[in-house]
This record gives sequence, C-alpha cells and structure tokens, in this order.
Amino acid sequence: MASPYSADLREKALAAIASGHSIAAVKTMFGISRSSLSEWKKRYRESGEIAAKQGYQRGHSHKITDWQAFRKFAEANGEKTQAEMAQLWPDEISEDTIGRALKRIGFTRKKRPMPTRNGMQPNAKRS
Repeated sequence: MASPYSADLREKALAAIASGHSIAAVKTMFGISRSSLSEWKKRYRESGEIAAKQGYQRGHSHKITDWQAFRKFAEANGEKTQAEMAQLWPDEISEDTIGRALKRIGFTRKKRPMPTRNGMQPNAKRS
C-alpha cells in the first residue's frame, strides 16, 4: 500500500480549494486524484481533520495472537495434519490459517525421505 500524502500537502490543497480554485485545477496543480481531494474536503467539513487515517487493520484478521502458545501447540501436535490441528486449536480456525501460522514460525512439515529396504523390485509380469 502506498504511503499517505503529507498533512502539509493536504493543507495546501484544501486551502487552494477554499480560495476559489476548482477541484480539477487543484488536481492538476498538485498531482492528486479527484477522489482523494473530494474525500479530504468531505472529511474536513465533517470532522475538521485533515490527517491521514490511522489505526485501521491491514491484511488478514489475525486469529492467532499468542505466538509462543502456538509454537508449543505446533511442537506438541506436529505429527497431525493441518485439518486435525485446526480442530484441536481452542478457537475456530481454518487449516489454511494453521498453514500460514506454521510458515510464519518457521515450522517445517516436510518429512525426510525413507530409504527403501530392498530397492526396486522387478515386475513379475515382465519376466
């Protein structure tokens, strides 16, 4: 996500609109989209604020917040599938969320290949 415009630029753009310039002229002058200018103007009119919005969540809604507890859970239940682990987790959670969380803590689920005891057996039909 792109970083928000500075408060100084917002002030200058809104001051230009207040002094009589059209939104189209201010848009061209400052290189800001029309929708951003309209949103800033509406927000300033309603609340008096021009600062960028803060505190809204980005990304997935995080269902796992205690990572130490999840790490212990993963170590204790590492032999189970992600679907089984999702059923065992105290809260309702999907197996995809379990998979992302395992990746985040660096928990690998790859098993070592087991060597075959006798190697390849000849096919009885080919004799």
